Amino acid sequence: MPRAIWSGAISFGLVSIPVKMYPAVSPKAVRFNQLDGRDNQRVKQKRVNASTGEEVPYDDIVKGYEIMKDTYVVITDDDLKSLAPKASRSIDIVEFVEEDEIDPVFYQASYYLVPDELARKSYALLTEAMAEDGRVALARVVMRTKEYLAAIRPTDGKLMMNTMMYSDEVVDADGIPGFEELDDVKVTEAERLMAKTLIESLAGGFNPDKYEDSFRNEVLDLIERKSKGELATAEVHDADTDTNVVDLMAALEASVAAAKKARSGHPTGDASGATPAKPAKKAAKKPAKKAAAKKAAKKAPAKKRAKSA
Repeated sequence: MPRAIWSGAISFGLVSIPVKMYPAVSPKAVRFNQLDGRDNQRVKQKRVNASTGEEVPYDDIVKGYEIMKDTYVVITDDDLKSLAPKASRSIDIVEFVEEDEIDPVFYQASYYLVPDELARKSYALLTEAMAEDGRVALARVVMRTKEYLAAIRPTDGKLMMNTMMYSDEVVDADGIPGFEELDDVKVTEAERLMAKTLIESLAGGFNPDKYEDSFRNEVLDLIERKSKGELATAEVHDADTDTNVVDLMAALEASVAAAKKARSGHPTGDASGATPAKPAKKAAKKPAKKAAAKKAAKKAPAKKRAKSA
């Protein structure tokens, strides 16, 4: 059973709604231990002085910030305590914004906010009002001595909180090499229509249960087989390095035909879960112009996330 990791109250104006916070995601990464290959015993790492090679006792280790090559400013625990935000048990809402104003790139970890028994009515009222108005609450919350910016979103009658990146932590796409050249790319109307046809042929509703971490499943299967003494054999696949540029329209037409064939053979008529036929050669990708991409990103509403901290 999930356990609450934080308890406090949602506060806005004179209203206070007691809630508990639960993680909304549970990553399933396979974790390995490091072993000595000679006898399969655990390997332990030691902290050593980079200059002398001697092991450093834990109590002698301090924090340092490198300001130039091999020059550090030492920061003590007391220094950090003096700067730490005041402990608070509240999620302080500072404003409400339109949901589609927030680019999903800002979202980090996801949490469910569950009301206390006596706060269910006020919780439901806030949730319904936000859903009807299409707004998201921006809030500040302190967790583990750090203050976070957070977004609180209504979803299926519940409130979900996402911690957020600050604006100076998000990389500006204009600084990424290669995007600027997209301004000079010209796409014909025929190519655009064919691309839209391909998109429509692959369109379907989002069903997260159709997708799984196949590599993780194969690793777990390998572990199970080896634990039973079975010989592990793996097929090695060469990386696909084909970069030949072929006619874009021909590649689009072949892709549309393959998608239609896959959809016609699928019991639900949904080809999104089928494996599309691979064309003989790759077509060069031609994204839309940067200006159009920016406009689309700005208007893209924030969706429910299964992800991401």
